[in-house]
Amino acid sequence: MSSFYGLLGVIAFVVALLATVVLHEFGHFVTAKRFGMKATQFFVGFGPTLWSRRRGETEYGIKAIPLGGFVRIVGYTPLERIEPGDERRAFYRQPARQRAIVIAAGVVINLVVGYLLLVAVNLTTGLPEGQNRTATVEAISRCVPASMNEPCGSGAPPAPAAQAGLRRGDRVVSFAGRPIRDWDDLRAAIRAAQPGAEVSMVVRRAGDQPPRTLRPRLAEVDGQAFLGMSPLVLAANWDRKGPVSAPVTAAGQFGGYLGQLGRIAVDLPAAIPKLFSPDRAQTPAGQVGSVYGAGDVSGQIFASNQSWRFKAFLFLSLVVSVNIFVGVLNLLPLLPMDGGHLAVLCYERIRAGIARIRGRPDPGTVDMTKLMPVTYIAVVLLVGLGVLLILADVLNPLKLPQ
Repeated sequence: MSSFYGLLGVIAFVVALLATVVLHEFGHFVTAKRFGMKATQFFVGFGPTLWSRRRGETEYGIKAIPLGGFVRIVGYTPLERIEPGDERRAFYRQPARQRAIVIAAGVVINLVVGYLLLVAVNLTTGLPEGQNRTATVEAISRCVPASMNEPCGSGAPPAPAAQAGLRRGDRVVSFAGRPIRDWDDLRAAIRAAQPGAEVSMVVRRAGDQPPRTLRPRLAEVDGQAFLGMSPLVLAANWDRKGPVSAPVTAAGQFGGYLGQLGRIAVDLPAAIPKLFSPDRAQTPAGQVGSVYGAGDVSGQIFASNQSWRFKAFLFLSLVVSVNIFVGVLNLLPLLPMDGGHLAVLCYERIRAGIARIRGRPDPGTVDMTKLMPVTYIAVVLLVGLGVLLILADVLNPLKLPQ
């Protein structure tokens, strides 16, 4: 059943990602149409066309690879060939203010959607306050580490919990004769035991009746007894806001997301060498993943033993992150990003203003051919980073914190 929920989580993320990109393109599309520019195509996906229909001057359709979408606006750059009769409606011939609005509209929609989702989270699920660490097993350690702050080394012995047959989902009801109610009880019982001692541990496993008894032999790590399991963590309380306070709280949270992205940008160069190391997730930038990795995390959320309220909170938070990330990423002043097109437009207006002051004619649009080398470099860097993140997510995947 967990595999089914995991697949459901991946599908939910693909749908959310597709909606994010389509909404971004819709921002460009609707503003371009509003200003009388000619938009000839609006497609969901890439690759071969599965279905399309023309309404008026625009062809709407769905393509085979559901990883994005695009809108084609005639004359988006002066390099495009314009059909006779369309010159007047070409994008690059429109007033600068209208072009700026069309370029920025996709980013604005993504940021607005991210904010509205934060408002929705505060109104519906609310935010978890505090944690309830249960005596239910969420994960089993693979080995006995040399220290609690170190990963498993080569040749390290398997963890006592794994050797004894403890499984994810087992609920510990007693340990060394002591009744266990929660993780604090279990942790205290483990610390009270002697390293190397064999203890009796009674667990309840789904489908088992009566409870079963396991006998792990405890290891020693940092001078204390070590079992090798982590608990299932549930939210103890939920802070749900009302219709007046939710927008205000969401605004603060939105600023927090932006601050986190700033920290990621600063940390990213140093985090790249750690993408394939066990401490990948120890820095903000190390927690950045590819589309593949985000889909995997969404699957983990749906397949976890958390409550559906907590799952909804985590999934909506992931979708918020995607919308804000897509919006901010597109603001980078590099072609082919929206920010790059805005930078070119600003340069054109500054150059035109200087020419006007000097009594010279408007030099017109920028020669885009001169910017193509910079565009190619930006594309190569972005694609390279994307491929690197995909490899890291396949070989060293991120896991939900326990």
